[in-house]
Amino acid sequence: MSSRIRRCPHDRRYTLSDLCPVCDRPCRPAHPARFSPQDRYGSYRRAVRRWNTSQ
Repeated sequence: MSSRIRRCPHDRRYTLSDLCPVCDRPCRPAHPARFSPQDRYGSYRRAVRRWNTSQ
């Protein structure tokens, strides 16, 4: 069990475990990743996000 809160994207429940206790699907971290001004791959990540939303 991790010490950070996680969220199930399917039923939107918060939990501390890696699997949702209701649907047994994997959970994601509830908070976004930390921001760093020296992010080497930020431009690539933003480009991928633009490509995926433009479809």
